Amino acid sequence: MRAVAVLAVIAAHATIPGFGGGFVGVDVFFVLSGYLITRLILGSIETDGRFRVGAFYARRARRIVPAATVVLTITMIASVVYLNFLDVIDASRDAVWAAFFGANLRFATEGVDYFSLGESPSPVQHYWSLAVEEQFYLAWPVLVALAVLLTRGLRRSVDAEGQRIKRGAPVRTMMLFALVGGGASLAWSVHRTVEEPTSAYFSTFTRAWELAAGVLVALALHHRAGIRWRVVTEPLALAGLAGIVVAITAYDTSMAFPGYEALLPVLSTAALIVAGAHAEVRPLVSRVLSTTPLRTIGDWSYSLYLWHWPVIVIPQVHMGRPLNVTETLIAIALIFQFAYLTHRFVEQPFRTGTFWRVREWRGLVLYPASLALVLPAVLGGYNVAEYLGSERGNDRAITTDEYGITDEDQVVGLVEASVEAARVGARIPSDLTPDLLNLSDDIADVGQCNYQLPERPVCERGDVGSDKVLVVTGDSHARAWIPAFEKIAAEAGYATYYFVKQQCTASFVDPGRLGTGDPWPECEDFHRWVVDRVTELHPDLMVVATSPPPAGVYDDSGTLVTSREGVHDQLAGGFDDAFATYAPLVDRLVLLEDVPRLPEEPGACLAAHDLMRDCTFGPTDYNEEMRQVSVDAAVRAGLDHVDPTSWLCADDQCPVVIGSTIAYRDRSHITSTRAGELWWPLGVALGLIKDPNAERKARDKTTDAPTEPTEPAAPDAVGPTAPSSPDTSPAEPTR
Repeated sequence: MRAVAVLAVIAAHATIPGFGGGFVGVDVFFVLSGYLITRLILGSIETDGRFRVGAFYARRARRIVPAATVVLTITMIASVVYLNFLDVIDASRDAVWAAFFGANLRFATEGVDYFSLGESPSPVQHYWSLAVEEQFYLAWPVLVALAVLLTRGLRRSVDAEGQRIKRGAPVRTMMLFALVGGGASLAWSVHRTVEEPTSAYFSTFTRAWELAAGVLVALALHHRAGIRWRVVTEPLALAGLAGIVVAITAYDTSMAFPGYEALLPVLSTAALIVAGAHAEVRPLVSRVLSTTPLRTIGDWSYSLYLWHWPVIVIPQVHMGRPLNVTETLIAIALIFQFAYLTHRFVEQPFRTGTFWRVREWRGLVLYPASLALVLPAVLGGYNVAEYLGSERGNDRAITTDEYGITDEDQVVGLVEASVEAARVGARIPSDLTPDLLNLSDDIADVGQCNYQLPERPVCERGDVGSDKVLVVTGDSHARAWIPAFEKIAAEAGYATYYFVKQQCTASFVDPGRLGTGDPWPECEDFHRWVVDRVTELHPDLMVVATSPPPAGVYDDSGTLVTSREGVHDQLAGGFDDAFATYAPLVDRLVLLEDVPRLPEEPGACLAAHDLMRDCTFGPTDYNEEMRQVSVDAAVRAGLDHVDPTSWLCADDQCPVVIGSTIAYRDRSHITSTRAGELWWPLGVALGLIKDPNAERKARDKTTDAPTEPTEPAAPDAVGPTAPSSPDTSPAEPTR
């Protein structure tokens, strides 16, 4: 069964067709761990009449720590050699959590961070499941010891009255603990998977019931030989194997997991264990799973699991693309070779005691020894990465004078100069703002009004108490502009309110939940809440800034629409509804068009390249088309719209670095630093800041006007450039 589980996991992560649900192999491992550990504990109690927690921890350390330490250390070294310094820094932080059995806590926190979704996968991410098991190994023996103590005290009190308590009392107490804890965990898993699926995937509390299932099977089979009727064991084993196979082949990463979906692989694994428990009446499935090749792979399963992820992920991140068929086969061959060597020369010697002849409990020293090996490798990798990040030449910031740009608009001129620097092969400036090492933290502050949380306070900012009110609403792309609006509000004297919710587009549509595509009613609830707040505030100006929903939208029939044409049509109707709803509630409504989207992650590009041309891109076609949808809706509603394109791009080229400022923190969000630099042109475009050159520009425009009448510009077009027309190139894949 361990062989089936680990092969499924490897196949899924190697993206072998037909194994999209191979990640359920981890769930099989959890059930097996709960079962085997409980059997070991029960055997110890039966043999010695007591349970020695220290000896148990020592055996676990000998079994788990050496191989995990070796793989973690080598993975860090390989990361320093093959990954860019930003990925090495992230891997170093992840490795520290892994070394302290807390990787799942780290990834649960990182996973719910919407702004981390575009980052490269960590080469030690798979340690999350080891962390869950280790936390179980720490907690369950304590509960077992408590059960033994409770029943021992009960036995003494009963013996004093001349009676005897039944021998199975500790088992019943353990079963009570497992039932209560497992039931609570399952309920929490179902709830949390719906509310926050990414966090739930890594959580110990949402996974504990899977381990408890194995515990309950072990306790139920204690003092029992298993089912003796082949008429029961054969179909039970076949059903168990079939359930696991169905989960492996039918599930995929788009579903919310674990939740109730995990019941299939968990219960199927339990059924297989029960069916094969009798030593003499073993079903055909059990005999097949006991063949030599599968037993060998099962013996290697721990090392296979440890090696498979870094061997697959590090080359992918290094090359910036998935492995092809040949590379995948080579990677799988290396996984098995490394696993054999680790099992033969690390796992077995430590587990059998070949490396020492001392008391068993001294195996506990393996853990501090592990830290003594891993932490220097982690710190060394981190320091090397920081050095590489800080020593990137002495190139000064790009200026308009250097490249002969004479545009009177200095903001636009600096963008043009940066594009010209890319064209002539200039190096990326070394003194970047924000610092590349801190790029992931350059996110606009929302203070107490983080509407990702259940609470919805109303925070007044800007010129607090002013009778002029500005409201900004939309998704995370609206949030990105907050630094600009804060400066505009201070200059123009506006009280500001930022009603922004990540992933929740301002268009009145029902978006799918990011990561799963499941219905997300919280977005619709947020829209209604914003309408109520705007009705109360009646702002002088309301600015809508948003992006297309990343996981598709639901149509009126309740079908998730992800096609380019389908999303286009749904968004158009949603913008019409939103503008029609907001317009009567405000004095003035303006659309701030979405910023161009980049095809690559800017941080990874800057970490891997030295030349401006390598990190200057054309905007993606899909985002340009979706942006035009919002513009067309604004024109239909007679609203002003501001196009920020020329503040970020020139000649259809968008440099990641403008001057010496990193303009984008990921593919679609501008940095808070760049937003803060754009407060003046944005304020002028919105009519909130007076342009001192406005009169001169008007005179120049009159002087340069053609003698013959021309078609006037649309009165609702505001901003430096007109939006580009969409094209019909294939849609960008959904994130």
